[in-house]
Amino acid sequence: MLFYSFFKSLVGKEVVIELKNDLSIAGILQSVDQYLNVKLTDVQVLDPEKYPHIQSVTSAFVRGSVIRYIQLPPDDVDTQLLQEATRKEITQPRKE
Repeated sequence: MLFYSFFKSLVGKEVVIELKNDLSIAGILQSVDQYLNVKLTDVQVLDPEKYPHIQSVTSAFVRGSVIRYIQLPPDDVDTQLLQEATRKEITQPRKE
């Protein structure tokens, strides 16, 4: 749940998503769910020569299982907060 909470805090920010098929798209993070499926608006393909058929797409829903990387704006990442949340999550007993 740590990553889900973190990505929820980035709604409205621009992110770059690299998919497992090597397609990279940039857009505004509109929403994210517990499976890390994301919805983007204002989508732009970073390699339009390789993927010309996707240039007309303005919004996209990306299934979490096909995402390789999500590049985040460095100014919006609070590493101290993430480290503390990770430590806190590790020390909590697991629910089975």
